[in-house]
Amino acid sequence: MPELPEVETTRAGLAPHLEGRRVLAATLRRPDLRWPIPAAIRDELPGQRIGAVRRRAKYLLLEAQTGSALLHLGMSGCLRVLPAASPPGPHDHVDLALDSGRVLRFTDPRRFGCLLWQPAGETHALLRGLGPEPLSDDFDGDYLFALSRGRRAPVKTFLMDQAVVVGVGNIYAAESLFRAGIHPLRAAGAVSRARYAALADAVRAILGHAIARGGTTLRDFLAPDGAPGYFEQELWVYGREGEACKACGTALRQARVGQRATVWCPRCQR
Repeated sequence: MPELPEVETTRAGLAPHLEGRRVLAATLRRPDLRWPIPAAIRDELPGQRIGAVRRRAKYLLLEAQTGSALLHLGMSGCLRVLPAASPPGPHDHVDLALDSGRVLRFTDPRRFGCLLWQPAGETHALLRGLGPEPLSDDFDGDYLFALSRGRRAPVKTFLMDQAVVVGVGNIYAAESLFRAGIHPLRAAGAVSRARYAALADAVRAILGHAIARGGTTLRDFLAPDGAPGYFEQELWVYGREGEACKACGTALRQARVGQRATVWCPRCQR
C-alpha cells in the first residue's frame, strides 16, 4: 500500500494542475470503491474551485468552498491529470473534469481506495483520532516517550499506530528502527527517552529523504507523471530477510509483528 511519501509525492505532483481550477463535472463510472461514493461528489463539487490540495496521513483532500473531496489510493489506486478526451480504461472509475481542459482521473483496479466527502467545518470520521504528522513540530522523542509509558506492545507496532503518529507504515517503520538501532520487538514502554529522540529523528530524516526521492515503488504505485519512486534502491532492512546487513554484514532476520513481516539486524538493533 502506498505510504506517506508516495501520497505526498502524489499531492505535490497534482497540486500545480488542480489548485485554482474549477471542477466542471464529476463522472462516476461505478457507485462505489471501497465504500459508496457520496452524492455530494457528483452534485455539489462541480462548479466549485479547488483552493488547495492537502494531505492528512495517507489521505488526500481537494479543498473547495463547501467541503473537500477525500481520497485514499488503497493498494493499487493512482491519480493522473490527462487531456479531457483521453478514453477511460476498465479500471478508470472517476473523472473530475477541470476548466483547464483536463480531467483528474482516479484509477483503482482492486477498488480498495475511496472517494468520500468532508463538509466544510467538519472532520471526517476517518480523520478523527489521528496522531500528529511525523514531519510536524508536534512529533518528537519526548512525545513518543510520554505516550509509550506502560505499553507492552512491540515498539514497531506502537510506531505504526495511526493514533500515535500518522503515515509511518511498514517500510518506513522498519527503516527508522534500524537507523535508530532499536529492535522492533522491544516493548514500547522499555525504550528510553534518548532512544525515542533518535527514533523520531530517524523517522523525519527517512520520510523526508523518501519524499525527495519520490517514495518507494510498491507493486502498482506510480507517481502522477508515471515514474516509479526510487527510495527502494536504498532500503537497509525492509524485504531483505537473510541478506547481509549493509552496516555490519550479519544476516538479517525476519518475524511477524502485527501481521506484517518485520526484518531487522540482530547485531545493530537492540
